[in-house]
Amino acid sequence: MAGIAAAVVLLPLIILLLVYFATAIKIVRPYEKGIIERFGKYQRTYESGLHFILPFIDRLTKVDMRENVVDVPPQEVITKDNVVVTVDAVVYYEATDPVKLMYNVANFYMAATKLAQTNLRNVIGEMQLDESLTSREKINAALRQILDDATDKWGVRVVRVELQRIEPPVDVTEAMHRQMKAERTRRALILEADGDKQAAITRAEGSKGAAILEAEGRAQAIKDVADAEKFQKIALAEGEASAITSVYNAIHDGRPTNDLIAIKYLEALASIANGKASKVFLPMEVSGVLGSIGGIAELFKGDAAMEPPAGE
Repeated sequence: MAGIAAAVVLLPLIILLLVYFATAIKIVRPYEKGIIERFGKYQRTYESGLHFILPFIDRLTKVDMRENVVDVPPQEVITKDNVVVTVDAVVYYEATDPVKLMYNVANFYMAATKLAQTNLRNVIGEMQLDESLTSREKINAALRQILDDATDKWGVRVVRVELQRIEPPVDVTEAMHRQMKAERTRRALILEADGDKQAAITRAEGSKGAAILEAEGRAQAIKDVADAEKFQKIALAEGEASAITSVYNAIHDGRPTNDLIAIKYLEALASIANGKASKVFLPMEVSGVLGSIGGIAELFKGDAAMEPPAGE
């Protein structure tokens, strides 16, 4: 009976000890940090690993340090040119200080959502519709900076903000499609006109180049012909000069007498008259030669005097 009584007493104690130790052992995962509170007061921060606490005295709260996302629900935003667009976004954040995240904000998810919605309205409200549709990167950067500054006291860093969609009303979308189609048609016409213009310029330049080459060819041909005629005349002149020089040298080398010279003059005059000339003019130099052979001169004058009148 004593053994049974001892077992009845020890069994609850053993169970109580097991529960105590099971409650005292805490495991913090690698992506978590543990906040220890003792009687509701912050004590310390546990890193990842196995830890022991005082059950019913200490309280361990785990804070997830991984990057998380806040889905900002769609909302209607009025742009600067009074167009209502539907906008939604996602915010990526990560905890940097588990103590601030634990004690400085009651519901971070809701606070971040409302903060993102408010600032999204402010950022897009300062833009025209066209600018808001083409400036996603600008909106993302501006919104990330605003949220990062606002959430710094919550121990959170905003990594990035991404706009999921910006949808204008249906009638505005249709008008934009028509405008885009007209713009593309205009660009196609401009490109076609530029192509025709460039082709005409190319053809004109080709015709111009061909005309220039043809003119240059003709000029070169004329120049070549002129050069050939020039060379021919030069060669002919040089040949005549050489012939005259040879005759001159031959005459002087032969030492001709005045009688021979007079006879050659008379032969030359006969060739000049050729039986058709009625008058022959003699050079001044011939009178000296004829003076030395007076008989020939008298004969020449006698023949001229015996010439019958023109009427007979």
